[in-house]
Amino acid sequence: MREKWTEQPPDRPQDDEEAAALHAAAGHTGSLGRTPETAEFLGEDLQQVEQRLKPAKRAAHNVHKRLQACLQGQSGADMDKRVKKLPLMALSTTMAESFKELDPDSSMGKALEMSCAIQNQLARILAEFEMTLEKDVLQPLSRLSEEELPAILKHKKSLQKLVSDWNTLKSRLSQAAKNSGSSQGLGGGPGSYSHTTTANKVETLKEEEEELKRKVEQCKDEYLADLYHFTTKEDTYANYFIHLMEIQADYHRKSLSSLDMALAELRENHSQADPSPSMTAAPFSRVYRVSLGTHLQELGRDIALPIEACVVMLLSEGMKEEGLFRLAAGASMLKRLKQTMALDPRSLQEFCSDPHAVAGALKSYLRELPEPLTTFDLYDDWMRAASLKEPGARLEALQEVCSHLPRENFSNFRYLMKFLARLAEEQEVNRMTPSNIAIVLGPNLLWPPEKEQDPAQLDAASVWSIQVVGVVEALIQNADTLFPGDTNFNVSGLFSVPAPQDKPARRQSRPSLASPSPASPGPASSSGVSLSMPADVDLGAATEEGGAPEAVGRAPTPPVIPPQPRPRSLASETD
Repeated sequence: MREKWTEQPPDRPQDDEEAAALHAAAGHTGSLGRTPETAEFLGEDLQQVEQRLKPAKRAAHNVHKRLQACLQGQSGADMDKRVKKLPLMALSTTMAESFKELDPDSSMGKALEMSCAIQNQLARILAEFEMTLEKDVLQPLSRLSEEELPAILKHKKSLQKLVSDWNTLKSRLSQAAKNSGSSQGLGGGPGSYSHTTTANKVETLKEEEEELKRKVEQCKDEYLADLYHFTTKEDTYANYFIHLMEIQADYHRKSLSSLDMALAELRENHSQADPSPSMTAAPFSRVYRVSLGTHLQELGRDIALPIEACVVMLLSEGMKEEGLFRLAAGASMLKRLKQTMALDPRSLQEFCSDPHAVAGALKSYLRELPEPLTTFDLYDDWMRAASLKEPGARLEALQEVCSHLPRENFSNFRYLMKFLARLAEEQEVNRMTPSNIAIVLGPNLLWPPEKEQDPAQLDAASVWSIQVVGVVEALIQNADTLFPGDTNFNVSGLFSVPAPQDKPARRQSRPSLASPSPASPGPASSSGVSLSMPADVDLGAATEEGGAPEAVGRAPTPPVIPPQPRPRSLASETD
């Protein structure tokens, strides 16, 4: 019995020792983020790199997923198969089928045929773009999120487990060494069973610890190499997103180039099929809501088309219309007039019978200018002039501000003021005094630059509106003084009108103009609008000698003022 007992030494204390060692080792483990198992091997820089691994993996995965959803073609297919699945190709096919039912020589047939071809070309450009996107962006992002970064994170997890096992084994070895020393102190000398068993266990644990340490070192080296490799590749990973935008930009450039060439050919063919002067074919957006300088340059004009056309039509039919510029026109009529103004001014004659629509079109043009005729730069100067109480000083200040207007603005502003002064001469009939005209037109001629509204500005709104009315009213009342000389309202020669006749008797208070004698009609154009003008309206004022009207597009020299620096010289400008 004793021999049997010695063959089975008590192992309960050893179980307790192992449990204590495992409990001690548990204190070395932590979360999977920057854990103690890996942090003890990493410097501060590599710890920061380690923290970027998982966010980088999530970013690559999420972007790849959303970018993949943006593809319109069949992923992974070759060019021909991909093109067939694109909506643009379906559109091109529909256009081709529809084209067969049209006359190929008709405008619509030609336009549809060209559109069919360009949609086909755009579909191929899109397919090429998507194939490049897959090859240069989607596939690298997929490798990054599904292979490269997961491999690094797998090494990290392996290192964490090895370090944890190593710490546990070291705790067991330490506890076993303590137990070996305790057994010697209790009388278990060398050669005893308990001493031999404990010594063997310590030796075994040492061997296991050495082997595990070697594995930890090997795994640590691999993980550190992964981190260093990641740092060297981060710029490459960033280039995936830069390359994405480069590919997109190239795609849009190619698409735009194809569209531009197709549009140029379409417009050329369309203009040959329906020839018209370049100024009358101007797109709607280049007449309204475009700067004065751009409009004049593109159409080769001195006076803006809406200003001249509306003024001539109003001189024809609207000067005695009560409430002109005050009463609103029908919205549909006004919209149609503005569209006709931009697309085909030759067809404006039908609107002469609706002076309120014509006046509304003129007001709309002035209001929709990006910058008022009076300019933002001179806004404060206009306001200072309006604040002067003495009439003579105010007139002199207004004269000074007018002289600083840019050439294009001065010509159009002078033209408009001369017309409004003519309109005010009919105030006994149309009820439009200079004050009434200023009230309805002033805010369309002069407004402040857009700024962030503050209480002070809001409180000054009423003062501003009063000053604007004062400025415009004074300009109308003193139009002949501020803008001396006669005005040929048919500046462009597009409008064929009768010879000028005598002016109404009410104008005798104004400076002496042309003596009543017939004059040649203003220059006509084969493409001009033929307006039937009443006998008491002159569109081309004669000279004092009773000769022909002044040259088109020429303005009198602006009022002479004391020499001083000005932003733009108007001394040589004539209208």
